[in-house]
Amino acid sequence: MREFVRFEHVSKTYHVGEVDIHALQDANFTVNEGELCVIVGPSGAGKTTLLNILGGMDTLTSGKILLGDKEISAYTTRQLTTYRRHDIGFVFQFYNLIPNLTALENVELAAQICQHPLDAAQVLTSVGLEQRLANFPAQLSGGEQQRVAIARALAKNPKLLLCDEPTGALDYTTGKAILKLLQDMSRQKGMTVIIITHNSALTAMADRVIRVKNGTVVSEEINTSPVPVEEIEW
Repeated sequence: MREFVRFEHVSKTYHVGEVDIHALQDANFTVNEGELCVIVGPSGAGKTTLLNILGGMDTLTSGKILLGDKEISAYTTRQLTTYRRHDIGFVFQFYNLIPNLTALENVELAAQICQHPLDAAQVLTSVGLEQRLANFPAQLSGGEQQRVAIARALAKNPKLLLCDEPTGALDYTTGKAILKLLQDMSRQKGMTVIIITHNSALTAMADRVIRVKNGTVVSEEINTSPVPVEEIEW
C-alpha cells in the first residue's frame, strides 16, 4: 500500500491571552492508503486538534501535512473549503443531523456539495438502513442516527474518512456495530479510515496505531494481525 497521509513536524499553539497552549508538538506519523488507523490517547492529549488540522478545520502553527501528493497545510482558505467538501468525510461523536430532514434527505444534502457523490439511497442501504429512508432523526435510535451520519460521510465518496469518538454516545452493543461498519469500509472498500478514541481496547482492530500524549506522538505501531471488531471487549 502506498503512503497516503504524512505529518512532518506538525505543531499547533493556541494563544489565550498571554498564555500559549501547545496542543501539538512536533507530531510525525504516516498512514497508508486503505488502512484503518486508530489514534489513541487521554482527553486533552491533542487527538482532536490533530484530526481537525488533517480535516482542514484548523490550521497548523508549523510543519507540513501531505495527503497523497498534495501539501494541504499550504492550502488557502478557499482551497481548504474545497478540500473539506470533496476529499474528506467526517463522523463525529454527536450526529449533527438536520432534524426536519429525513435520513435520505440528510444524506442527499451532503452529496450535493461534492464532485463525485454516491447514490444516497444505496449508501443508506449499505449501512443497513434501507427500511429507514423516510424516517426523521427523532424516529431513529442513536445507533441508527450514527449510521445515517456515516452514510452522509460516505455518500461524498471521500478520499479519507475521519471519525472523532464515533461510538462515544452509544451503548456497548451499538458501538461495536458501528465499529464493525467502519472496519468493513476499510477492508471491503479500501477506504482510508482514521478513528480517534480514548479507548485503548480499540487499537486491536486497527492496521496502524498512533499513541498521543500531552500533544506529542509517543509511538506509531503497525498491527500485522488486526482483530475483528466482534472479538474485542472493553
